[in-house]
Amino acid sequence: MKTLCFLIITGLFTAPFSFAQVRVNDPGRVVERNVEYRANSKIDQGINKGLDKVEEGVMGIFKKKDKSKQTKTTPENAPATESANTNPDNSKAENAPSSQAGSSNPSATNANAPGTVTKEPATLKSYSKFDFVPGDKVIAVEDFMQDAIGDFPAKWNSSGSGEVVTIDGKTGHWLMLSKKGEYFPEYITNLPENATLQFDLATNPEFNFYSSELFVNLVALEKQAKDFITWGRHTQGKDGVRVALHPRNAGSTGGITLFENFIGGERLLHNEATMRQFNAAEGRNLVSVSFWRQKQRLRVYVNEEKIWDIPRAFQPSVPYNTVVFSTADMHTENDRYYISNLRLAVGAPDTRNKLITEGKFVTHGILFDTNSDKIKPESYGAMKDIANVLIENADVRVRIIGHTDADGDDASNLTLSKRRAEAVKSALASMFGIGNERLETDGKGESQPAGPNTTAEGKANNRRVEFIKL
Repeated sequence: MKTLCFLIITGLFTAPFSFAQVRVNDPGRVVERNVEYRANSKIDQGINKGLDKVEEGVMGIFKKKDKSKQTKTTPENAPATESANTNPDNSKAENAPSSQAGSSNPSATNANAPGTVTKEPATLKSYSKFDFVPGDKVIAVEDFMQDAIGDFPAKWNSSGSGEVVTIDGKTGHWLMLSKKGEYFPEYITNLPENATLQFDLATNPEFNFYSSELFVNLVALEKQAKDFITWGRHTQGKDGVRVALHPRNAGSTGGITLFENFIGGERLLHNEATMRQFNAAEGRNLVSVSFWRQKQRLRVYVNEEKIWDIPRAFQPSVPYNTVVFSTADMHTENDRYYISNLRLAVGAPDTRNKLITEGKFVTHGILFDTNSDKIKPESYGAMKDIANVLIENADVRVRIIGHTDADGDDASNLTLSKRRAEAVKSALASMFGIGNERLETDGKGESQPAGPNTTAEGKANNRRVEFIKL
């Protein structure tokens, strides 16, 4: 009898916790309309609160709340690259898109959450082998800020489903992809011979080896709205270049990447490789991805790591015009990819000719943390590019001028632009040995726009650094 009573009492106390274990199977739920991931959505509100506590204790970072509160879902092992905000009032200065900018709420960084692998912040110095230089003019920017949390983005089309979410400790909105499908940004209609494509990519930390890769397809389509669906995992597309990214190999020692190109439906090249930077097993589940097309050549970077450099990736006679992201089935229902801060720029910078011959060079490739003068590490290639010109022309002096968009008030933007110009001067001197006597600085804030401040693309082109030959 004592044994029976003990078993009954034990069952009563352990049953709620067993049920809670079921509830944390999918910590990445964001909105209530995902029925297949919300089988238990009718549970009593009081129990839900208790289960949320269990989720928080077990998973550390992913949090689930009411959609109306725009709660953030979090890749819990996101590298701890948050930087301090040097502007005490975020509303008073431009809100530049930032892939790894710090949250104004210190509690949102989750740097010491259970299971988190804390990484040292990336620096310009750590990108010393990064030679990526963005295109001359920004023609497309996507941060999903115009889209409501839980919705599919208005300017995209898809054969599957996805939704806009936020991530703890990271600025902006993200497109979450957790199901098989093709995803097409309709506003991209041309991929010229000289073009760069950048975006931020994240996954959940326990991403399964057997779940789908994220495929990034740069393709030529006659009818974009119809033909983009041919670039799924088992492609039926005709002309295109494909790179696949996956955060976990069989031994969890790195990520996996694949390269393929097709002409007339026939695959010409195929290769697979391991990559170090996109590696969920080591907490590297949030990265910056950069594609660089120079005529036929393709270079691809994940953070500072160059993962592909293919001299004949693109065919010279093919009119590439479309970007298609695609995924296949996920082995585990928790697995998903997050995309944000997509940026397409065109045109070769031609730094030396513009500075030495024309007397002025403008770059959109020197990026800063939001409302800060801290230079992002992925700016290294653009910094090195201008430094090489100054090293080769030792008698040239330049004035460095910072510019912002029109978000915020004039005075704060003016101050921010001056601080950013000083930061560039300091980096050129300390990292590349350019003498301070050769460098002057100034800032114009929002007073000299290069484009309209009414569009994301216009604002991106207004956020720039100019070098004027003296």
